[in-house]
Amino acid sequence: MNKIVIFGNSGSGKSTLAKALALKNDLAHLDLDTVAWKPIMPPERLSILESSKSINDFLFVNSGWVIEGCYSDLLALVIQQADEVIFLNLPVAACIENTKNRPWEPHKYETKEAQDSHLDMLINWISQYTVRNDTFSKVAHEKLFSNFQGKKSKYVSNI
Repeated sequence: MNKIVIFGNSGSGKSTLAKALALKNDLAHLDLDTVAWKPIMPPERLSILESSKSINDFLFVNSGWVIEGCYSDLLALVIQQADEVIFLNLPVAACIENTKNRPWEPHKYETKEAQDSHLDMLINWISQYTVRNDTFSKVAHEKLFSNFQGKKSKYVSNI
């Protein structure tokens, strides 16, 4: 059974690729955005323990899956169970362009207008990918990628 982890900067194409692989291979899909945040504004992260419970529930009911996100702390909980990892290491400019063109994500926002109201903040955050040292950073993703011992691929453009 396929178990795939996809990670990279926001706007790198993780969700698009995950949805395509899930559909093609009849796999369950988990977008870590759905288990990482409290449903409040301004956004606030759930504890790792709370997120890990949701992730474990997902793993329990799905033998084949694609899990995607930019959260290296959450990805670390599942990466050793993966058969394959894919690191979307696109240039920041490409991630920003993808973000400007992304379709409405109804599982994250009530309306397209609500999604677009966060665009400037998201673009600013994406632009800091290579200089941050947090769980969402390029350095954290590179560490995940280099430490994984199984099948792995790194892409610098959308595939």
